[in-house]
Amino acid sequence: MTAFDYDLVVLGAGSGGVRASRLAAKAGARVAVVESSRVGGTCVMRGCVPKKLLVMGSRFAEDIADAAGFGWDIGAVSFDWARLVAAKNAELNRLESVYLRMLRDSGVDLVEGRGGLAGPHAVAVAGRTLSAERVLIATGGRPWLPQVPGIEHAITSNEALDLMQLPARMVIVGGGYIAVEFAGIFAALGVKVTQILRGDTLLRGFDQDVRAALTTEMAGKGVEVRCETVVRSIERAGKAYSLRLSGDETIETDLVLYATGRRPNTEGLGLEEAGIGLDDHGAVKVDQWSRTALDSVYAIGDVTDRLNLTPVALAEANALVATLFEDRPTSVDYDNIPTAVFSNPPVGTVGLSEAAARRRCGDIHVYLSRFKPMRNTLAGRDERTLMKLVVDAASDRVVGLHVVGPDAPEMVQGFAVAMKCGATKAQFDATIGIHPTAAEELVTLRDRRPDPCPEDEQ
Repeated sequence: MTAFDYDLVVLGAGSGGVRASRLAAKAGARVAVVESSRVGGTCVMRGCVPKKLLVMGSRFAEDIADAAGFGWDIGAVSFDWARLVAAKNAELNRLESVYLRMLRDSGVDLVEGRGGLAGPHAVAVAGRTLSAERVLIATGGRPWLPQVPGIEHAITSNEALDLMQLPARMVIVGGGYIAVEFAGIFAALGVKVTQILRGDTLLRGFDQDVRAALTTEMAGKGVEVRCETVVRSIERAGKAYSLRLSGDETIETDLVLYATGRRPNTEGLGLEEAGIGLDDHGAVKVDQWSRTALDSVYAIGDVTDRLNLTPVALAEANALVATLFEDRPTSVDYDNIPTAVFSNPPVGTVGLSEAAARRRCGDIHVYLSRFKPMRNTLAGRDERTLMKLVVDAASDRVVGLHVVGPDAPEMVQGFAVAMKCGATKAQFDATIGIHPTAAEELVTLRDRRPDPCPEDEQ
């Protein structure tokens, strides 16, 4: 009989932690999961799910405005933000009950409290110590705020999800996923949004054409994007806030939202004391099997800062359980993982950006199209869709696929399967499109974009 209380103790009941717990228990392991907050983690409670519900709610503003072009006379309409937030909260409560039931039905013990590593085979929580043959760190991440004078006046994405009243004016600091998504939500609902970022354009790390297209379209929807700008300080100014920017310019706003990145939740877990390595941002260092420097301790999800996406955390959980409890050593393939930004308009992308493809493949072919979606012809909108394929010239494989426009995330998911299978441009060309759709453009792109002059390459 084992000397341990459990075969596996998991710190964190987010998407990755819950998946690993359930699968391990299904494989016959004795499992406990430790959580100090709500079961479901960042994605379900403070991230992807509530944010997309708000995105969906905001999109009705354009649907109503566009209806007239299609013959509809809707008349006077009104919007109740507090009602949307209440409906969102009710759905989160429902989802948490589902997660709790899944854990219970799987035979996983839920231990409430903040846990920490008390040794290679021990977790301390709520005044007790749980012994375990293996420990899994799945504590996720949290919003990070820079050291700016007056930063205490700013909110993060956590608080933005629970605002009960819309401001008239809002400043969003940051240019990544979270910043552009909230900018789209609030601007669509009539808030005057100013977005401030250090970089030259939005979505650092994405394909340059995608970044430029999204910046243009967001500006067309009323978001004032201030690039290469730094906030020096924030001060209270009556009922508003005054922000001093680089160059000593000041602007006033009713709400300041910082979306300047996230950091792994590793503080106070006793990891370094136990000999587990962390990087400069506090992320847990792991090998391809998600194993730390201690053979008995593993880590998955955002706490490792490998690729911070919920489906990746789930895949890492699947691989970990297969390796540890099913005698099927499995590691995660991080190539060609699709991702979406639920901005307005949305972005869907899979594979390499043009710049990354040039570095990896050398000679590439680029196919790009910009066009007005069919809906916009009658709606009277100027918004345009961008579609782009990046092809390795030597193998003809499509190594990058990028879309900015309506339904981009939905269509990219299917094309990601083709790219995972190694689809070539010739196979894209041989595929008959569905007409009339926007997605058919990706199988009818024929004209290559001219290669840049050497002096134009970055």
